[in-house]
Amino acid sequence: MNTLSVLNLKHAIFAFFVLVTLASCTKPEAEKVMLQGKTMGTTYHVSYVAQPGMPDQQQVQAQIEQVLKEVNQVASTYIKDSELSLFNLSHSTAPREASDMLRFLFGEGIRLAQMTNGYLDITVGPLVNLWGFGPTHRPEKVPDNVAIALARTQTGVQYLQLEGSTVRKTKPELYVDLSTIAKGYGVDLVAQVLEQLGIHNFLAEIGGEIRIKGTSLEGKDWTVGLEKPVAEGRVLQRLLRPKDNAVATSGDYRIFFEENNQRYSHLIDPKTGKPITHMMLSSTVIYPSCMTADGLSTAFMVMGVEKALALANQQQIAALFIVKNQEGEFEELYSQAFEAYL
Repeated sequence: MNTLSVLNLKHAIFAFFVLVTLASCTKPEAEKVMLQGKTMGTTYHVSYVAQPGMPDQQQVQAQIEQVLKEVNQVASTYIKDSELSLFNLSHSTAPREASDMLRFLFGEGIRLAQMTNGYLDITVGPLVNLWGFGPTHRPEKVPDNVAIALARTQTGVQYLQLEGSTVRKTKPELYVDLSTIAKGYGVDLVAQVLEQLGIHNFLAEIGGEIRIKGTSLEGKDWTVGLEKPVAEGRVLQRLLRPKDNAVATSGDYRIFFEENNQRYSHLIDPKTGKPITHMMLSSTVIYPSCMTADGLSTAFMVMGVEKALALANQQQIAALFIVKNQEGEFEELYSQAFEAYL
C-alpha cells in the first residue's frame, strides 16, 4: 500500500470515529406525554417530559393506576370493603391492625386538626352525611338542631388514636372521612412513582389538586390556571407558576344545595355542625406536599378569611383567598409567602 493510500485510510477511519462520537453524543429529541384516567370519583391527568431510555407510557400509566387503586382501597368511603369503610363500620374500641397508608393518613389528619385548631376535622363524617354530602346521599333537607347536636357528639379527632401498628377509636360511633386529604395524597404518590421511574419534569393532577416538578418540554416553568369561583362554566382568575410544589384549591361554589332560597355549602364547620356561611369563595395553597396543601386549603375555607390569613402568615404558608366584598365583587387576599408566586 502506498503512502497516499495509508493517509486516505487514516483520514477515513478518523472521519468515521468523529461521526460515531457525534452520533453517540447527540440526544434524540424529548417528547411530551399526556396520560389521563378516572380515580376517586373524579379524573386524573399527568403530563411529563419523556426522554430516551424511560419506560414507555403504558408502563408508566399502569404503575400510576396501580398506586391510585391502592389509595382507593384504603381510604375511600364509597368502597364498602375499603380499609377505611371497615374501620368506620366497626363499633369496637379495641386496637385494630392497620396498613402503613391508613396510619399515615390518620396521622396527617390529626396533625392538621391540631395546626388549624380543629377547623380541619377528619372525623366530621357524621355531619357531612347528615347534611347529605357523604356517600349515603341522604335527601337534600336541612337537619334540625337535635340531629346536628347528636352528630356533633360523634365527632372529634381526640377519639382517634394511633398505637404502634394499630389504630383505634375510643368512641364507637366515630366515623372518619379522608376526602379532605386523600386526593392530595394520591397526587403525592403519583409524583413518587414518576420520580422512581426517572421522570423529573412533570405535572400531576387529580380532581384539581396538582403537583409539579421541573419544567415543560420547552424548558419553561409549568403554568397553572386558577379558576374564578363561579358555578357557571370555567373562567380563568389568574395564572400561577408554583415551581417544584403542589397546588390545592378548595371552594364551595360547585357543591351545595338550596332549600327555601337558602344556599347550603358542602363545607361543614365542625364547631357549629353547620355549613359555612362567610364570604370566602375559594382558598388556594401552594406547598411541597399536595396532601398537606389539600387539607390546609379546606381548613382555610372553613375558618374564614381573617383566621385563615392569620394562620397562613404565622405558619409561613403560601395561600390565596378569593372573597366577595360588600359590592358583590371578587377580591383577592393573600399571605406574605404567596407573594413569591404572583
